[in-house]
Amino acid sequence: MGTTYAGQGQPDREPVDGFARALLLAGTASLLFRHRHPVPVAYFAAGTAMVYLGAGYPYGPVLITVAVGCFAAIVAGHRYAAWGAVAMLWTGHLLVAHWLYRHLPPSGDGARSWGGELVVAVWVVAIVAVSELARTRREQWVKERAERELAAQRRADEERLRIARELHDVLAHSISVINVQAGVGLALLDSDPEQARTALTTIKAASKEALGEVRQVLDTLRAPGDAPRAPAPGLGRLPELVEQAGSAGLTVTVATEGRRADLPPGADLAAFRIVQEALTNVVRHSGSRTARVLVHHAPDAVTLRVDDDGPATGADAGGSGNGLAGMRERAAALGGTIEAGPRPDGGFRVTAVLPTRTVSTPSAENTAPQEDE
Repeated sequence: MGTTYAGQGQPDREPVDGFARALLLAGTASLLFRHRHPVPVAYFAAGTAMVYLGAGYPYGPVLITVAVGCFAAIVAGHRYAAWGAVAMLWTGHLLVAHWLYRHLPPSGDGARSWGGELVVAVWVVAIVAVSELARTRREQWVKERAERELAAQRRADEERLRIARELHDVLAHSISVINVQAGVGLALLDSDPEQARTALTTIKAASKEALGEVRQVLDTLRAPGDAPRAPAPGLGRLPELVEQAGSAGLTVTVATEGRRADLPPGADLAAFRIVQEALTNVVRHSGSRTARVLVHHAPDAVTLRVDDDGPATGADAGGSGNGLAGMRERAAALGGTIEAGPRPDGGFRVTAVLPTRTVSTPSAENTAPQEDE
């Protein structure tokens, strides 16, 4: 329809016949495959248009098929192939319009003016420019979508790591207490039933505490927006930690220096978990039955120091698993540092410095690769 209408204004061109319609139909039908085979479609559409114009048929919508085919090729990333198809059509048009017109229909046709070629050049540049713009926008959209997916995956990985760290800290401490008390209960079951009962009572209390904290950690997996059932532990619960350690046979003294201030929730939780992990290491890996905890408050940081007098009960005085790695990760997440290793006068020391103000670049210093399981 559009070609027939365009031909009415071009009486010097050949009338549209069956062959012209076949060429138009073939070029248009090829566009159905432009997404699967963009390069062949671009060249086929340009080829049918070149044959159509070379046969002397009127200018018109035939050029639209070339534009659509080349647009699809460029957007698909085959820009040079699309430019080649456009260049092929333009070169063929120049040959027909300025040199081969004497041997091709319509009869008596003369050479086209070079000024008319400017219109074709503008049309070609417009196709390429619009196609390149669309390709750039599509690549940007694909890149942004990939970045969003990576960010979502990174957040999910960080959340899984946080939950795993919390579960490790809770279970390692509580199970260590339960293990020690179970050994005491078995040893005294016949000779001192009352002391065995005390050990079993301690096991019950430690397991109940562990279950409560595990439930609190797993609550974070509930639907977004649900409030936690209990506040996260912090340094305010150090007396409970000391009591639990005492039930495992470890005497812990706590000293505080500096002006105590409320810590940010993240720093408060990290401080509690670091002290908890350090005391667990003492219970499991040290022959000492005493430990000292020092909490030093400064305006911009809190320093935690946990000492025991040793000696180590095995080759790995500070532990041999993921405990110290978890401490380091917690400190690094806040821009703090962890130092852990044997003291010159014997025993073992864990020192953590946690900033209480926002830092720009988290970092962690790791010295002794000794940790608990």
